[in-house]
Amino acid sequence: VFGAIAVVLNFIGYRQQDINRYRFISALALASVSTHFFLLGNAEAAGIGCALASIRNIIAIKYRGYVVLSFFIAANLAFLAYEWFLLDSAWIILFAYISSLIFTVGSVTLTSALRIRQWFILAELLGLTFAILVGSVFGTVFNITNLCSIFYTLYSDQRKANKAKVAS
Repeated sequence: VFGAIAVVLNFIGYRQQDINRYRFISALALASVSTHFFLLGNAEAAGIGCALASIRNIIAIKYRGYVVLSFFIAANLAFLAYEWFLLDSAWIILFAYISSLIFTVGSVTLTSALRIRQWFILAELLGLTFAILVGSVFGTVFNITNLCSIFYTLYSDQRKANKAKVAS
């Protein structure tokens, strides 16, 4: 159920034109999909990455900059090191953590919904790869839905821009 909630929330989130509204709705979706991954029992990397991302998005509504970015990059790298060296996790966790780092840089530094959508394509593809490798059906649906939503919104925005250009 948490995976399904995340899919619906992120579908709504990626359609937001206001970046802070996107960050808030996305934070809710990330908290939900984080719970989903923890409940799977074999996808802690994604659970941790999504939990950090949820917190990051809430903080990024009000605070951005080098300190916030550095904190969340360091947190991601610390959890990666913990899982890699202490828990002896498989190499596939790299997909989850690289995805999380891309999302982190984009969420904290970018202020345009258009730029965030473009930046997140690679992160969503890496997340999709991880979800498939750990056997998460809802994680897979989550990432595919997000990619479709990104591409549809980019296409729709481009069509509107072209119509506006022709009309003027």
